[in-house]
Amino acid sequence: MSKPYTTLIIDDEAPARAGLENLLKAFPETFNVIDSAKNVTEAKEKIAQQNPDIIFLDIEMPGQTGFDLLAQLKTIPIVVFCTAYDQYALEAFETNSIDYLVKPVKLERIKKTVEKLKTFDKNKSSEEILTVLKEISSRKEVKKMTSITTKKNDKLIFIKLDEVAFFEADNNYVNINSETGVFLSNESIATLATKLPDNFLRIHRGIIINKDFVNDIQKYFNSRFIITLKNKKQSSVTSGRSYNEVIKKWIGV
Repeated sequence: MSKPYTTLIIDDEAPARAGLENLLKAFPETFNVIDSAKNVTEAKEKIAQQNPDIIFLDIEMPGQTGFDLLAQLKTIPIVVFCTAYDQYALEAFETNSIDYLVKPVKLERIKKTVEKLKTFDKNKSSEEILTVLKEISSRKEVKKMTSITTKKNDKLIFIKLDEVAFFEADNNYVNINSETGVFLSNESIATLATKLPDNFLRIHRGIIINKDFVNDIQKYFNSRFIITLKNKKQSSVTSGRSYNEVIKKWIGV
């Protein structure tokens, strides 16, 4: 039997890296996870040093994307994209050159990746893969992040964004206020603001709301607004003065 593929996991979220590594342990005959990386710079160095057979690669990462990484590599390993965004789910990902997983990744879906690797054409060139990537990058699709991962005790929890009423900064963490409870994220409000889909709006330096949860909006003093949400707790949040124009534009006043 052939040796398992040496595997590198590339994702900016630590819980996502840990969760995927745990899932891949179910296939020791196929994957040997040798390392992980949290951004493009780190990934590029580790690929050069360790020459992995296969990489599980997040597309959207702060600074540079997974596509940016591949464009900088002289030789591209086997690529399995793993991301919370589904705008890249194109026919190109159904070829034998690359695969595509949507977060939260399920064990059953990885089984399909394992089967696909059995028929993988190792003669696929880097140029062919880059051609596919250029086609994908040229598509003007609306980004759609569908979930966010967090860790509670020793468990990874995947929270659907359509269940999140609002995010609120809390010292070095961010509280994810969802219909299933309050969870902690180690991502900053600023980072989340760049990643969340358009139904989320930053209304304060430390608050992002889900517009789909808004019940009513009242004017408040000093050019602020009180926004009541229709979540289970019927939470109320107050906007920041510097976000006055953003909110007025949203509500059309």
